[in-house]
Amino acid sequence: MPLDPAAQAFLDQVAALGAPATHTLTPKEARAARAFAPPGPEVARVEDMEVFGPEGPIPIRLYYPSDAPNLPVLVWYHGGGWVVGSIEHDDPTARRLCVGAGVIVISVDYRLAPENPYPAAVDDAYATAVWAWQNAARYGGDQTRIAIGGVSAGANLAAAVTLLSRERGGTAFRHQLLVVPVTDCRMLTASYSQNADGYLLTRSSMEWFYDHYAPAGVDRAHPSISPLFAESLADLPPADIHVAEFDPLRDEGEAYAAALEAAGVHVTLTRHPGQIHTFFTAAHLFPHGLETVDVAAKRLREALA
Repeated sequence: MPLDPAAQAFLDQVAALGAPATHTLTPKEARAARAFAPPGPEVARVEDMEVFGPEGPIPIRLYYPSDAPNLPVLVWYHGGGWVVGSIEHDDPTARRLCVGAGVIVISVDYRLAPENPYPAAVDDAYATAVWAWQNAARYGGDQTRIAIGGVSAGANLAAAVTLLSRERGGTAFRHQLLVVPVTDCRMLTASYSQNADGYLLTRSSMEWFYDHYAPAGVDRAHPSISPLFAESLADLPPADIHVAEFDPLRDEGEAYAAALEAAGVHVTLTRHPGQIHTFFTAAHLFPHGLETVDVAAKRLREALA
């Protein structure tokens, strides 16, 4: 399918600005260049707090759809290649999911590379998920109805946490929402060749992200970096996976969905024709992105009913 006109307009706007490519910047420059989206919908309440992590406090933000007790919960990890991004950047997405699904969204400001390379982000992601489960009653959540999710590198962390939780006998998640996930470090898929350049997320930028997050000496094939390489994907939560047609990560997201399904996990996989990597989190610019957030929220609501 041709590129979505909204995606083309977005790419044309980016090109007109003449901004340098991410892989030519320092991490500090890339973070400063990352734009903030317009505000998302109003929610009943927002709380900023910190939870205890393996190397110090982890900032989190809780979004409440109402003041009702025992609400379902979504632990959410932002994208940005483990190097850029924050809970501030994902604030509109968290609000949309909170309102659409009727869940408490716990958005996690995990440590970023290269200052904190792998496994810092995974450690923070896991610690926060455990905290969300252990302390559900304290913040108004239902311990039996917790989901996990993220976008891009955040989806990678969500997948890694489900594997760690299964291995360690910890939190039992009811659902996982993986949007344009990173699952395979090899970068050998057809979608990496077809979408190597020209659609915002490029092969060069993914190499840049990997080099900062998992530099020389790190085993990038470890399942907590490349979940597709896990020895077994059995007994993981049902998954709602979304990939974009014009995205280098498309094929590895679909491969992960197929591997989950082969392991007996219920999977809903959607390839979004004409879309680029950012269509979900920049949904204010993509009508199809807004529709997809609504669909994901509906599925999340049903999974946690």
